[in-house]
Amino acid sequence: MIEMSIARIAEIVGGELADITADDAAATRVTGTVEFDSRAVGAGGLFLALPGARSDGHDFAAAAVAAGAVAVLAARPVGVPAIVVPPDPGGAASASGALEFDRDGSGAAVLAALARLAAAVAAELVAGGLRIVGVTGSSGKTSTKDLLAAVLAPLGQVVAPPGSFNNELGHPWTVLRATADTDFLILEMSARHPGNIAALAAIAPPSIAVVLNVGTAHLGEFGSREVIAKTKAELPQAVPASGVVILNADDSVVAAMAEVTAARVVRVSRAEGADVWAGPVTLDALARPRFTLHGAGGQTDVALAVHGDHQVSNALCAAAVAFECGAGLEQVAAALAAAGPVSKHRMQVSTRDDGVTIINDAYNANPDSTAAGLKALAAIARDADEKRRSWAVLGEMAELGDDAISEHDRIGRLAVRLDVSRLIVVGTGRSLSAMHHGAVMEGSWGSEATMVADADAALSLLRAELAPGDVVLVKASKAAGLGALAEVLAAPVAGKLGG
Repeated sequence: MIEMSIARIAEIVGGELADITADDAAATRVTGTVEFDSRAVGAGGLFLALPGARSDGHDFAAAAVAAGAVAVLAARPVGVPAIVVPPDPGGAASASGALEFDRDGSGAAVLAALARLAAAVAAELVAGGLRIVGVTGSSGKTSTKDLLAAVLAPLGQVVAPPGSFNNELGHPWTVLRATADTDFLILEMSARHPGNIAALAAIAPPSIAVVLNVGTAHLGEFGSREVIAKTKAELPQAVPASGVVILNADDSVVAAMAEVTAARVVRVSRAEGADVWAGPVTLDALARPRFTLHGAGGQTDVALAVHGDHQVSNALCAAAVAFECGAGLEQVAAALAAAGPVSKHRMQVSTRDDGVTIINDAYNANPDSTAAGLKALAAIARDADEKRRSWAVLGEMAELGDDAISEHDRIGRLAVRLDVSRLIVVGTGRSLSAMHHGAVMEGSWGSEATMVADADAALSLLRAELAPGDVVLVKASKAAGLGALAEVLAAPVAGKLGG
């Protein structure tokens, strides 16, 4: 964050000073980072007092100041220097799902103040030359964000969110990581309701926007794919006429967003004729794509370091952004070749000493990303002199609403159609039963498709039956907690969940 006095921050967010005089607030500057975890606070920082599942950030205000914070952004006085904003019961930030435990509106008030602070900082930095790149889509946002960071790094200093910091908390928090030395700010934008992306874009208006796809993630929240499409379109609508919108033309719904933006449109595709496109795609033994990249007036061969055929579209979007920012073809190809998986539990592929390959894609799941994971599993299993045995360990895909049963059934059937050797459905409930039933009805027999109660049961089964050379995909929505299972499986030494 750029240096700013406590008094100036209070003015921006509309807060009142508590436990600090006006003179001291004017003289004391925030020189460190803005943090919502008191354990991460350092010298000169600003601490955000937010409610949590088991505790309230207000209770840790004194500890944050003792650790070096110069002030706290809070909804009530906390006995140490603070900027206090009044609680906002039922506030928009709480309603959007950014804070699960905001019972009194204190979190909504602090998030709204954080957004105002981030907007002021972003405006100042943009005036100084900062370029903001926004990314949205039903799936692939985090992977594309990581690729964008890699291709833009040779051009200047880049700030991008860790993991999936893409909501009303993570978005402004990321904005406030940028400083006067930052050249590119990459922002991943998610939504649970219409208007969410527009609100995020208003905090830090992008000059370049990327729309990857429109799928069925959060279908239960939105109600229909049409509403999801309108919400994703809020990003290209936020880009001014002087900006650029990168659209994945292979998704017809995304391609149609060219009609709703005033900005110049750049289309990417896996077919010839787009502004940036990929020649024939092949996959290596670990499902890493190889193709010829066409763009910037030429072509060059690209070998990606990330896994899965679906990464081609993500890489094309990243390349298109890099070209707009002045990168050359060979520079982009080299950056993509060096850009391996970064964010945890997203298509992390590792091979144990016994030859068992683990695909840890357990951070989150929706029908599109699960299908992509299954296709990568099948590709790795068949790309060998002798076909390897494949295992799909799948948990629930959350937030699908009325389509949950049919979508889980479809994934179960897809696993069989892709000739996955073994399907382990982890958990209980109608949706997971539908996944198992879909596999059985599609032609699974005997123990090819198995339901187990939880991750411990899945681990026991895998420990007993995995053989050298097998390939295992672990995929589920974050709430299923299968990331720990994948980590234990990938470890060279046998372990236990939670151990």
